[in-house]
Amino acid sequence: MSHSFTPAKAGLAPLMRVEEARAAMLSMVGPLEAEFSRFDDALGRVLSDAVIAMRDQPPFAVSAMDGYALRSGDTPGALRVMGESAAGRGFEGCCEPGGAIRISTGAAMPQGTDTVVIQEDVSRDGDLVIVPAVVPGKNIRPRGGDFSAGAVLLPAGRLLDGVAVALAAAMGAATLSVIRRPRIAILCSGDELAVPGNMPGPYQIFDSATYGVGGLVHAWGGIAQRLDVARDDPAAIARAAEEGLCNSDLLVVIGGASVGDHDHARPALMQLGLELAVEKVAVRPGKPTWFGVTPHGPVLGLPGNPSSALACSHLFLRPLMEAMLGRDAATCITLRRARLIGALPANGPREHYLRGLLDVDADGQLTVRSFEDQDSSLISVFAAANVLIRIPPDEMALAQGALVDVLPLGGL
Repeated sequence: MSHSFTPAKAGLAPLMRVEEARAAMLSMVGPLEAEFSRFDDALGRVLSDAVIAMRDQPPFAVSAMDGYALRSGDTPGALRVMGESAAGRGFEGCCEPGGAIRISTGAAMPQGTDTVVIQEDVSRDGDLVIVPAVVPGKNIRPRGGDFSAGAVLLPAGRLLDGVAVALAAAMGAATLSVIRRPRIAILCSGDELAVPGNMPGPYQIFDSATYGVGGLVHAWGGIAQRLDVARDDPAAIARAAEEGLCNSDLLVVIGGASVGDHDHARPALMQLGLELAVEKVAVRPGKPTWFGVTPHGPVLGLPGNPSSALACSHLFLRPLMEAMLGRDAATCITLRRARLIGALPANGPREHYLRGLLDVDADGQLTVRSFEDQDSSLISVFAAANVLIRIPPDEMALAQGALVDVLPLGGL
């Protein structure tokens, strides 16, 4: 990895505000190294270097219409057709006075011509074409009309969508310099977890959190490396964590960080030299969220409940990935304002993120309603949500119609 890490500072408060915890995490990661990518694999990647135009586009003046290229000074009148200029196959000679060249859209303007008359405005009889009076420069796309050599076409940090790739291709480049995709190892531990597709034990549930977080990693431009579920044993967790750390840029550990007798994640990581920067976060759901560094790399600990893990992935994992991709982490946690449908009770001392449904009313105003059941284990509720509603700490009860902040979960 190209970035370096700083050990946790002594004297940190055990419970940190969301913004404070996120800032502490982001201070310990930086952009990954660059690599070259062909266009086939460029979509969704982030440019590490600006794309500079190597030549003018178009590289020569071209016709914007089907018609005839000619000298404006020869019009109006009857002109002799001397040849043709087609897209990809230009007229090799020079248009003589009194001559005209049949031309197609996108074809190069022949030497000696300064305007194009569209075919609907002329009449042709054999090799003669009758043209009206025209002015110079009509129906011509000038050389460099799209961009000129040396122009910055795409800045560093640009997320490559189809239009950006098309612009780079128009320049003629074969590859683009992009930030390497972050490799995120995902480890979940617990004797109660069974692998989907296998027969669960009488007291087991299926692992879903690693698949959910892995899907988010993929959607956010990373490479998810799901590790086998580890047993509730510190040594087993430590072995799996070390493997994940050595083959990734960030290890995400789901669960095992609460205060129960079988929460072994952090003690296991301590065996690998973990130094904590964030011990707990004043957020609901997600109080057990933590972050630290080991000699092998950084570790983000997420709550064990799948919905809590998904919510905290949006709050902390995505900004970390954005930083690794060399982008402004704030762009992915930008809040929007919406009017509340229904009322909400007063909030406690922790920042609360409620799963909600954002919509647009008949007046074009954004509205949001909170799902009634906010139990952190309910994945079905998270699947129906498209935003998280942010309620500040110690917020008073909110009445219907109150303005609230919402964090989009994607596609908004």
